[in-house]
Amino acid sequence: MSTSNLLRLFLLAAIWGGSFLFMRIATPVLGPGWLIELRVVFAALFLAGIALLLKKSLQLGRYWKHYLILGLFNAAIPFVLFAFAAKTLSASLLSVLNATAPMWAALIAAVWQRQMVTPRVLLGLLLGTAGVALLVGMDRLSTQDGALLAIAAALLAPFNYGIATVYAKSAPAVEPFSNAHGSMWAGAVLTLPTLLLFPQPAMPSPGILGAAVALGVLCSGVAYLLYYGLVQDVGPTSALTVTFLSPLFGILWGTVFLDEAVGWYTVAGAAIVIAGVVLVTGYRPAWAMRKVPA
Repeated sequence: MSTSNLLRLFLLAAIWGGSFLFMRIATPVLGPGWLIELRVVFAALFLAGIALLLKKSLQLGRYWKHYLILGLFNAAIPFVLFAFAAKTLSASLLSVLNATAPMWAALIAAVWQRQMVTPRVLLGLLLGTAGVALLVGMDRLSTQDGALLAIAAALLAPFNYGIATVYAKSAPAVEPFSNAHGSMWAGAVLTLPTLLLFPQPAMPSPGILGAAVALGVLCSGVAYLLYYGLVQDVGPTSALTVTFLSPLFGILWGTVFLDEAVGWYTVAGAAIVIAGVVLVTGYRPAWAMRKVPA
């Protein structure tokens, strides 16, 4: 991986890790429904502008059902669940729980295809479960009212990412940019009912609206462009390393900007979860796959 691609990878991890910071800031004021509706609308508008510049068409008449499925499982449901959980849980904990998405995808694929998981995958799932248990069991926020429901929501969110991942493997051959663009518009439509389910608690200040804009434009629009660019340039396996890096930035931003406490269990739990993800996904860095000269 070149230096420029490595820098893009770290930038993407920093942006996605920051999404939980913005949710922690804006959710108490806007509520989960309004925050995520603004997020997907801002992301869709940003990507629509890029689409106009690149002259890319969504072909809605052909792929609207596909965009609705992606928008539901890759945007509307997980975004709202994470925003709901952000009312109670720390940005650090949310970022680590988000890293379980590849494990959910592997488990869903095994059930869907009716295949036995390998010992390596089973060990990874056990490690991931142990890491989550350590984080949840030791985090002081888990004792607050509503914490168990928030933890369940934060684990169900990456489960939906796993569904989207498995679906994408058998989905129509739509280019990645159009998938991102179309799914954001679909997510904007599908999130509308949550405005009634989660009313807006208070009028937002300019700073809160700024967090919502950053969440949509930066953490969704720009992040998708970076991610799909990396997939094209270095391949999906190398791009997958963002899953391992995002929790590190999530913990960092939560500590620096929200004064969140980082105990030994935060570091240990994150490391165990990431180790589990590595085992489940079978990820091997490029240097490890190079043949040693005879």
